[in-house]
Amino acid sequence: MSPIETALDEARAAAARGEVPVGAVVTDAAGRVLARAGNRVEEWRDASAHAEMLALRAAAAAQGSPRLLGCTLTVTLEPCPMCAQAASFFRVKRLVFGAYDPKGGGVDHGARVYAASSCHHAPEVVGGVRDGECGALLRAFFAERRDGAGLGSRQA
Repeated sequence: MSPIETALDEARAAAARGEVPVGAVVTDAAGRVLARAGNRVEEWRDASAHAEMLALRAAAAAQGSPRLLGCTLTVTLEPCPMCAQAASFFRVKRLVFGAYDPKGGGVDHGARVYAASSCHHAPEVVGGVRDGECGALLRAFFAERRDGAGLGSRQA
């Protein structure tokens, strides 16, 4: 199974738990999965429990190092500024993400963490991998929430 498919599985599991469907996986240089996670913000009542943060922490624990040199972080959504900065601090070699996030992203949008002069390490970035599928999962999740709240056909 490819890393993006593994991340999508984690995103689907997060959605089933009532979490925003974002999944992440960290693989080593040989492509072996070190850690995988989905969002747990609501479940843990922890605003930092994003899929990326959980996967990065678990991979570092598995490696026995705070640096994930040679590793790839694959995530279904463009990381927010917090998660983009964490990927930098963990020194991942490559960041691969699915859907772009014009509102909350921190890589190609918003803060553009890796373009900042204060960024000490910028991973190689590959965005838009299975963008349509990753984005559709998020849109369906939020549409269901709006429809369930009676907001589905409301005009702004």
